[in-house]
Amino acid sequence: MTALVASDLDRTLVYSAAALELTGPDRLAPRLLCVETYRGRPLSYLTEIAAGLLTELAARALFVPATTRTREQYERVRLPVPTPDYAICANGGHLLVGGAPDWDWTRAVRARLDGSAVPLAEVTARLAASADPSWLLKQRVAEDFFAYLVVERELLPAGWLEELTGWAAERGWTVSLQGRKVYAVPAGLTKSAAVREVVGRTGAAPLLAAGDSLLDADLLLAADEGLLPGHGELAASGFTAPGVTGLGERGVLAGEEIVRRLFMTAIGHQPSAAQPSRARPPVA
Repeated sequence: MTALVASDLDRTLVYSAAALELTGPDRLAPRLLCVETYRGRPLSYLTEIAAGLLTELAARALFVPATTRTREQYERVRLPVPTPDYAICANGGHLLVGGAPDWDWTRAVRARLDGSAVPLAEVTARLAASADPSWLLKQRVAEDFFAYLVVERELLPAGWLEELTGWAAERGWTVSLQGRKVYAVPAGLTKSAAVREVVGRTGAAPLLAAGDSLLDADLLLAADEGLLPGHGELAASGFTAPGVTGLGERGVLAGEEIVRRLFMTAIGHQPSAAQPSRARPPVA
């Protein structure tokens, strides 16, 4: 049976320059492949080894990108794979089938969210009222599903995030801090629900997953096997769960190790406990 591999993108598979965390000598740094540009400039990368492994993985398993990005943001990412049969955007709000939105799914999600949480307008108003111009860079609404702030993270006042998290939880929303972005997402808007839909349509098994943030926790818990990099919101919180493996690697090398382990598991082999090989597979 074909494995279904569902993975978050940012800081799980792909990394901005600020998130690479390459701390060794430059002469030993891995070669990188740019997979996203924005306004004509390179934005996101993975290692060439990860790119080659991802190409092989997508040929042998049902690879499903599962991201909080909007559809427009997702479409900027050019992974070294054919257009996936399924992709998840807006944290489960959109299910792309062959690259096109399944609007029946979107309508069903919106119907399910109605009444389960306070309206988006109330949350955006709270975000605007609580944010300070000294550290707020942008405030955005994503696909009319959720909102996020872009902030100067080091300037966030002590206790602000915790207070916002508590306020949101009482109203059916989840708060997640990822890099410089503070997300406010309805608790019922999940990647795992969309992945279960894909499983139901395809019968693919087992389910393998990877992610780094609070918004990936439900996906990892739904999987038969999950992978967690050594950086990110979940690692910092000490998140553990049966079937979820936390990795020691951080940054773009964690992304490489995630793809390696997903590939090895998907083809029916357990990853070795020894130091992974640095041999470079071909890049498509």
